[in-house]
Amino acid sequence: MQRKHVYAVAAVLLAALTAASAWEFYAAREAAREASERQATAASARRDTIGGSFTLTDHTGRRVSDADFRGKFLLIFFGYTYCPDVCPTAMANVSLVMEELGSDAAEVQPLFISVDPERDDPAELADFVGQFDPRIVGLTGTPEEIAEVARKFRVYYRKVTAEELGGEASDGADDYLMDHSAYVYLMGPDGRFIEVFSHTEDPAEVARAIREAIRSRPSA
Repeated sequence: MQRKHVYAVAAVLLAALTAASAWEFYAAREAAREASERQATAASARRDTIGGSFTLTDHTGRRVSDADFRGKFLLIFFGYTYCPDVCPTAMANVSLVMEELGSDAAEVQPLFISVDPERDDPAELADFVGQFDPRIVGLTGTPEEIAEVARKFRVYYRKVTAEELGGEASDGADDYLMDHSAYVYLMGPDGRFIEVFSHTEDPAEVARAIREAIRSRPSA
């Protein structure tokens, strides 16, 4: 299915939800859930409990692993290319963070990991990440590989059909959205967790935290 059609379906679904009186309650509940989830994630985070090894396929079709990025600070976001709002916002924000970092950006590698491997092949990822900072690397894999890396980063995601969102049932296999966590993870050069940010966090504040982590890195 063409991306424009997916966006059109998403727009219709979102419009229908907005029109429904129940949507206001749902939105408030989801906002509270997200805030609570973020607080719980940050509060329970330990260096050895978030993150881990992975082997995925990048947006050029090359197989890569976490070891390929060792020595760099990582900014990792889990999303999907057909996302109508959150993911483009997050990647635009990450792009601003990279600009804000200036020369310190050389120490950082931003990664966009897809939670929609059924649709997000390397070509789709290349098209998506190509709209943002050129240093962003898109990663995808098999459903099993994505499930494993998501588990290691405590990322929530699931497929949501048009019918679940209050729309009409569709015969199109691609007529769905992905509900997912919306956090940006900062990982150290050794692969250990440092901090988690909202996808709408002030880029200047994220850059400040990264600079602090860079300055605090033990000398080799």
